[in-house]
Amino acid sequence: MTLKTHARALGLLAAAFALSVPGAQAQTPANAPAPISRANWPADVDRQSGFRLPLPKREDLDENGREAYDRGTTPGATTAGLQGPTGIQLYSTKTAPLHSALNTYLRREAGISPRIREIAIMTTAREFDSLFEWNAHEPEGLKEGVPPAVVDAIKNRKALDGLDPTDAIVIQFGRELWRDHKVTSATFAKAKDVFGPNKLVDLVMLMGNYASTAALLTAFDMQIHEGETPLLPGR
Repeated sequence: MTLKTHARALGLLAAAFALSVPGAQAQTPANAPAPISRANWPADVDRQSGFRLPLPKREDLDENGREAYDRGTTPGATTAGLQGPTGIQLYSTKTAPLHSALNTYLRREAGISPRIREIAIMTTAREFDSLFEWNAHEPEGLKEGVPPAVVDAIKNRKALDGLDPTDAIVIQFGRELWRDHKVTSATFAKAKDVFGPNKLVDLVMLMGNYASTAALLTAFDMQIHEGETPLLPGR
């Protein structure tokens, strides 16, 4: 038997063994969530915009709306482009620059590190079960240095034992805020010690800003982009 033939035989034996192990097939890519197809969007979702209203035409918008439209079509200017909250906000052009200014300040100018920012956003997205928001920010969080173990704890609502204390207090604060509707004195005290009162206020405003976005995405049933795979497990 040649070396090549021997290697092929070993490969076939390994494959046969894997198929014989109980539960092995459930772990194969074939059983992973399928990429989203536009054909499977709900019937009331517009096929161009990805939400329950048609995307406004640029020429029909006022100056604020045209600026928001252009921002949404500029690569890198927004996380999701016009198939996202920016597209929905074209129906409220007077608030578009206000949303943009607040978002820019909280994300980039408030002194919240990118890692903590993304942990706060992902915690909010998970507690609101906002698939669109999560799909946009899990990759962003990993890019900004959020450890996979932290992403996993948020995504699967796991205990926070063993995580970095600062990461853990942000997640705990967000869970109490959105899930329990009450932040305990102990959690508040820890968060204030870590961030100080001013930055803590900005951190809560950041979470609130993304809670508002989650509400907008839910109400208008924003779909994740065609070809994306849902990254959240069942609710």
